[in-house]
Amino acid sequence: MRFLATYEVRCAAQDVEARAQAIAFEQSVECPLAAIHEPRIVETIVGRVERIEHVDEQRHRVTIALAAETVADDCAQFVNMAFGNASLWDDVRFVGLELPPAMLAAFAGPRHGLAGLRTLLQAPRRALTSAAMKPQGLDVDALARMAETLALGGIDVIKDDHGIADQLYAPFPQRVVACHEAVQRAVQRTGRPVFYAPHLIGTPRALRRRAELARETGVRVVLVAPMLVGLPAFRDLVDEFPDFVYLAHPSFSGATRIAPPLLFGRLLRLFGADAPIFVNYGGRFGLTPDECRLLADEARAPWGAITAACPVPAGGMRLERIPELLAFYGSDVMLLVGGDLLLAQGDALQQRARGYVAAVHDVQPV
Repeated sequence: MRFLATYEVRCAAQDVEARAQAIAFEQSVECPLAAIHEPRIVETIVGRVERIEHVDEQRHRVTIALAAETVADDCAQFVNMAFGNASLWDDVRFVGLELPPAMLAAFAGPRHGLAGLRTLLQAPRRALTSAAMKPQGLDVDALARMAETLALGGIDVIKDDHGIADQLYAPFPQRVVACHEAVQRAVQRTGRPVFYAPHLIGTPRALRRRAELARETGVRVVLVAPMLVGLPAFRDLVDEFPDFVYLAHPSFSGATRIAPPLLFGRLLRLFGADAPIFVNYGGRFGLTPDECRLLADEARAPWGAITAACPVPAGGMRLERIPELLAFYGSDVMLLVGGDLLLAQGDALQQRARGYVAAVHDVQPV
């Protein structure tokens, strides 16, 4: 049984067959064919070049068939065999993945996904809303006040900014309790479900300890940056705390040579991300509209028994773009606004949050 990994390779056309063969060897046995003396390994383990497609004179898509038995159900080993050593070549980018049903079944995927988020928020059809609390440096009281204000404005999910961790000015234990209780006060006043998502970051031991505290506090949604804490630690967290809805932050993902639609639409979904956050086109970062559309489609598309995830465009989002973005992504999306929302303070912030929510709710699902 084999799975297919596709790479975009930059080289001259006359060199691509040799580059493809080099990737096949590097990602399977990491040695020349002449160094393998067992026919079984040659037949079942050595990577095979399945196809080569020419994109243009300098870019080519190379698909390699790799042995599933080298992976088992270990997410770190899976990425290792799909793109471990090849990631060290600056002319190679990991862009596609096809898994046989038996291999796909070894990964549970999101425990909640888009459908679970809709159930939790009592929002069966409309687009969802989220906000990031900023800037770095606010103390616990200021963050709790901001969380309550945004919750009174009706925003569905209010999350820590990913830079907020366990700093002296906002220690994790006090912050989680204060922000969760602040949001719950708003829920009692409005009767609308709203959730605070604390940022879980640290060593595996710290992640577990903080997740336990969040669970004891009553938290239901958390923020994790899988590429920062490590994919195995992220998957263990999902397995050990399956009741959480996981927002997957993109921090450090730019350090990879993995195409964003593959990383956020497929890999993080495969390893348990319910709602992958990604950088939207036209913001502070460089994804194109085509990449964003493909990423959102990959996150929501049928994929065996893997639950559809909820794509979360972010990164320099502006409130005036809401109609455009919902026309682009449709209603199966959660918009994440940070700095643009926080241009106001106090009562004005609450009114700005209500305007954000109204603008999203006014766009009727097709």
